[in-house]
Amino acid sequence: MMGVGSYGYPAPATNMNTGARGGYDAPDGVEIWGRYDQDYAKILSKEALQFVVELQREFRNRIKYALECRKEAKRRYNEGGLPGFDPATKFIREGDWVCAPVPKAVADRRVEITGPVERKMVINALNSGAKVFMADFEDALSPSWENLIRGQVNLKDAVDGSITFHDKARNRVYKLNDHNIAKLFVRPRGWHLPEAHILIDGEPATGCLVDFGLYFYHNYAAFRRTQGEGSGPFFYLPKMEHSREAKIWNCVFKKAEKMVGIERGSIRATVLIETLPAVFQMDEILYELRDHSVGLNCGRWDYIFSYVKTFQAHPDRLLPDRVLVGMNQHFMRSYSDLLIRTCHRRGVHAMGGMAAQIPIRDDPVANEAALDLVRKDKLREVKAGHDGTWAAHPGLIPACMEIFTNNMGHNTPNQIQTMRREDASSITEEDLLQRPRGVRTLEGLRLNTRVGIQYLAAWLTGAGSVPLYNLMEDAATAEISRVQNWQWIKYGVELDGDGLGVRVGKELFGRVVEDEMERIEREVGKDKFKKGMYKEACKMFTRQCTAQTLDDFLTLDAYNHIVLHHPKASSRL
Repeated sequence: MMGVGSYGYPAPATNMNTGARGGYDAPDGVEIWGRYDQDYAKILSKEALQFVVELQREFRNRIKYALECRKEAKRRYNEGGLPGFDPATKFIREGDWVCAPVPKAVADRRVEITGPVERKMVINALNSGAKVFMADFEDALSPSWENLIRGQVNLKDAVDGSITFHDKARNRVYKLNDHNIAKLFVRPRGWHLPEAHILIDGEPATGCLVDFGLYFYHNYAAFRRTQGEGSGPFFYLPKMEHSREAKIWNCVFKKAEKMVGIERGSIRATVLIETLPAVFQMDEILYELRDHSVGLNCGRWDYIFSYVKTFQAHPDRLLPDRVLVGMNQHFMRSYSDLLIRTCHRRGVHAMGGMAAQIPIRDDPVANEAALDLVRKDKLREVKAGHDGTWAAHPGLIPACMEIFTNNMGHNTPNQIQTMRREDASSITEEDLLQRPRGVRTLEGLRLNTRVGIQYLAAWLTGAGSVPLYNLMEDAATAEISRVQNWQWIKYGVELDGDGLGVRVGKELFGRVVEDEMERIEREVGKDKFKKGMYKEACKMFTRQCTAQTLDDFLTLDAYNHIVLHHPKASSRL
């Protein structure tokens, strides 16, 4: 019989030997359950896997403890508690320490582009004119075996400069420019996500250690030579809730550096502040990573998701329509301002948020209106003191670059020394927790449902970055849709913004789901609707929105549906 592993995935049959499986040459204690491919075998070499194994064995218990601490914090919030600054670490917040100096190679980060580790995307992003490309194994990627390991192949080819892509439909070959290539940052998955295709000592590996370990092992030397000017590699770290999680990453970095023989502090990382608890830990997070930090980033869409999740048991903290929860809300502006002040006080970058708009090629008027929104958002960021910003599409890079350069100057790489934002020292816990203002409408419920189902349908078929209604949606915006629907249904909120006065319940939500599925079918066409996974996504999304207990992450449940073991389990028995 097949057993069940610690994450609920099939465990190996007990009569099977561990080690090499499906053609991969794996170290003792490692089983590879993903499809064999010769290109993948170059990534999943015995030496590279051993590197990951050593990280997994040293840090897995600390990771499990950190995740248990998250559960304990969640219990406190669900019992009425509020997140806040920790009195025990006041000495860190009030101390005069600074992080290690920013490496010259990444001093100028005024515009960064983000996207999945898909081959054509990697080339276009590195050629986009942005200062940095954040290659994403996290929210912009559906973590299938093929996407993850092919992504590692793509990044290895990008770092060594050999990457090309032949678009047969357009009969066009893509390759890297000869100069002005964006600096590469890599974002691994969060601590909570397992890698069910790689088992180490009988349990799924930690996803982020697989992402980090394979990329670092294969690329650190070439990266430092070609991109890092003697430093690096560079990373983005997602979904942290507490400085103890940053401390684990710091130890991972130190061990990796020691294992390959490069100087301590070579690896540098920017942490996304995208959970509500983390905003009260920004000094502490930087302190734990002070030898390896290059700043913090406002991950504002996940931050909104986290606000709902943190206050899931607080009916007095219900969000208005998600389109109304922007940087003009006091709690969002306070978070951004405090992040800038914290980073600059510690000598590192304070990165702004994502512009999710994508060019509207068939409507020049609408396209210009969208670009105007982007320009206003970026002007707000640079005037507030941010050192750079994010864009989801290469078409936005010129507009973002123009705004930041006009306000910072060509020769000023950042605002770390010039925009100290001491005025933000007065920001309080109350500022960071202030209730969002605005109305709730039936159209808000409909939009959440339409976006959530379509995103999940795409994710289940392998796409993690999905253009919907002229915005590039990733897992963060789908999460907002899900948790807001759940919140409104659970507490029966009144739709007070459109004069209807009705309350949201399961019956109303059921009718909305039916209407929106019909609309999706009309918009995408019957053929695509039939071939896609819209019905499966609808069932999953509906179940999560109407569950008695809110799931922590949409993607944890959905991950079960994209795990594909090779050979088929029946052939192993």
